[in-house]
Amino acid sequence: MSTEAELLAPANADIAEQHHKIEPLNLRQVFGQFATGVTIVTTGGESGEAVGMTVSSFNTVSLDPPLILWCIDKKTGCFDAFNQCEHFAIHVLSDQQDNLSSLFARRGVDKFSELDYHMSAQGVPLLHEYCARLQCTLTARHEGGDHLIMVGRVDAMHTQDREPLLFHRGAYARIA
Repeated sequence: MSTEAELLAPANADIAEQHHKIEPLNLRQVFGQFATGVTIVTTGGESGEAVGMTVSSFNTVSLDPPLILWCIDKKTGCFDAFNQCEHFAIHVLSDQQDNLSSLFARRGVDKFSELDYHMSAQGVPLLHEYCARLQCTLTARHEGGDHLIMVGRVDAMHTQDREPLLFHRGAYARIA
């Protein structure tokens, strides 16, 4: 009769062996099978400038208290601004905003120069067009490999009657 440890050892060994074979490009393709919404996250920079980026790694955490999370690559150009922020806003994009998503995914461009937005009392740029907008206070940061996981408490929220923009298999998608 086998012990529990003997039965689990081969499975654990298989998992450990598979872990070493995972290539980032292949993993990205597998992750791409999961359709996500597309958001723009904004905050104010150290000098009060508007900072923002496209983010698809966004999720809800809790209803009570109202918490969300999103992840930022530590190598992104605006990492320092978000790593030091106390407040940020999540803008869930509509299916008509794929150009805006592409703009905010680019580096080295003035993303806000031709946008309709205003600054919140906390110094966070708030876009006027979206499906949903969540204004948040940062409550926690967690290490997540090459990303930082940002957890925020929802302080205010707004919706507009629009369909969401989706991202699936490396491309924008819409609800059928």
